Amino acid sequence: MTASPEARHMVRLEVREQVATLTLDCPEKRNAFDLVLRDQLAEAVRTVRRDRDIRAVVLTGAGGHFCAGGDLRNIGSLQIDSGQWRERLGNVHEWLRDLLTLDRPVVAAVDGAAAGAGFSLALAADFVIATPRAWFAMSFIKVGLVPDVGAFYTLPRVVGVQRARELMLSGRDVRADEALRLGIVSELHAPEALLPRAWAIARSFTGASPTAVSLIKRALADGMPSLAQALDAEANAQTVAAGTPAHREAVAAFLDKRPLPFSWPPAA
Repeated sequence: MTASPEARHMVRLEVREQVATLTLDCPEKRNAFDLVLRDQLAEAVRTVRRDRDIRAVVLTGAGGHFCAGGDLRNIGSLQIDSGQWRERLGNVHEWLRDLLTLDRPVVAAVDGAAAGAGFSLALAADFVIATPRAWFAMSFIKVGLVPDVGAFYTLPRVVGVQRARELMLSGRDVRADEALRLGIVSELHAPEALLPRAWAIARSFTGASPTAVSLIKRALADGMPSLAQALDAEANAQTVAAGTPAHREAVAAFLDKRPLPFSWPPAA
């Protein structure tokens, strides 16, 4: 982490009942990315990755917004060449890769703006839930840039290549109801219910098989393999999952008519 020891904490990491909540906390800038926030987020992701007691993650923003993207005042003041731009993105990609390949579920709770890099960051989660006042925008084209923070990888996987092309090239706002229709968002909740619902989803995974969760995430991260590759990966993964104590305990609970260790929490 390169931020100075005196730097304000713009990313809060809280762990409760094996769920880590990462909160972007710079509301005066709608939680926009600057170097300090970026480095603190990188450190928080590394901490989560190392802590095997953490079973799920909630990612959110303070002050009624998720993340408004890059801090344009900060970007505009920089005098950097193409090599330095590539180095900056390389630093981002280090922690982004850790987040995208995290073997535990990540729930993004989005209120207000999720624009530019903020939209991309939300897409790095396994589940995105939002409020009706949330909005999303691949706004990079408006300032002569291309989508980053992994959007070339994540967005087409969510909405398809044709829709991703339209969203990236138009840079238009996507309101919450459209985001729900497009599959960007899986649920909409009132602002006061958003974090409790995100936490309930994350908390449910403390009862899930960590091996099964990891295998599912790894298989889906590999993209669209051929039929033969998909069936082979399925057989390999199921062989591993079937040998875990979590599987045996779940089967025993079912046969004994006890509650199963994992169940999806119903929405209010």
